[in-house]
Parts: sequence; C-alpha cells; structure tokens
Amino acid sequence: MPQTKAQRMIFALLTVIVTVHAYVFYSLYVVNGSILMEINGTNSVIAAINAQGGVYMCGNYVPIWAVVLVEFILAYLLEIFMGSPCSFRLAAKIFDMKTTHPVLFETAIICATVGLMCPAMSLIAAFLYYPYYAGFNVFTLLANWVKLVCFNFPFAFFSQLFFIQPLIRKVFKTLFGKRNAARNVQYATETE
Repeated sequence: MPQTKAQRMIFALLTVIVTVHAYVFYSLYVVNGSILMEINGTNSVIAAINAQGGVYMCGNYVPIWAVVLVEFILAYLLEIFMGSPCSFRLAAKIFDMKTTHPVLFETAIICATVGLMCPAMSLIAAFLYYPYYAGFNVFTLLANWVKLVCFNFPFAFFSQLFFIQPLIRKVFKTLFGKRNAARNVQYATETE
C-alpha cells in the first residue's frame, strides 16, 4: 500500500488510468452500444460513434479521446480529494489496521471507495451526458443519476474488487515494493 503522499498520488493515478478506460468502454459498448448501433444504422459501436460525430457530452458531440480526458481529470481530482482519504477513514472506523489482516483491510478500502466514487462520478456523468437539447429538468437529472448508479455500481464493485485493484496493487508493488520494504525495516529498527 502507498506510504507517502507522492505514492498515494501515483497509486490514484494508476487506478484512474485503468478505471476511466474501463468505464468509458463499459458505458459506450456494453450499456449503450446496441442503442448507438440501432440509431445510426451501423454494425459496430465505433462506427456508430463516428457516424454521429462523437460522443454526446455537455450538449455537443466530442471525440472519444476528449471523453476519456475529461473523465480522467474529474475522476483523478475526485479520487485525490475525496475517494482515497474518505475511504481509508471509513475502513479505519470499522477495522483496526494493526490487528486486521491486510487483505481484509484493503478489501474494506476498495468497498468504501466504490461506495463513495460510484455515486459521485455518476452524478458528474449525469451532468456531463444530460440531454440538454430537451431543456433542463432537475427530476430528469436525478432520474439519470439513479439510472447511472444502478448501471455502474455492480460493474464498479466487481471490476474494482476482482480486477482493477489487484492489478494496480501488483503494479504498485513492482514499482515501490523494495523501497517500501526497506522503509519498513528501517522504521522497525528505529522503534526497537
């Protein structure tokens, strides 16, 4: 696990890079793919997106790379300032970090992060992908938000718990494992 502020920011960066790409793919291909293909009369999702001039966002059609970039920036900021700190505090309220098995504690952090980030990012997405051409209605926004949470939460929970976080933790351990192990040994010898 990250031990310094810089490591926490790198861990969040790695997580967001994988997560945003997974969610954009999930949203465009799995959730909306058949609708996009039907509306645009194409036999592939990417052809449907190209036929309509991009992905509808903030009342305009933008290329997929712009969608990924916007969602990446928003998700990274949200993860740094809300997701990581709050999920750690929530897990620490339930489990004692010193006596709880690290896998259980990390699982609690992942579950807390999904519980916080999924509704927050779904609310942001409800604003980004709102059908502004039809006029703004707060009830439509709330309905879209609940719909997005219902679509995204199961995917977020299972992908984070069983794929994304194990992958990111493995990559992080490869990058910082020796450095953090040396720091732990040094800390242990100083406290004895």
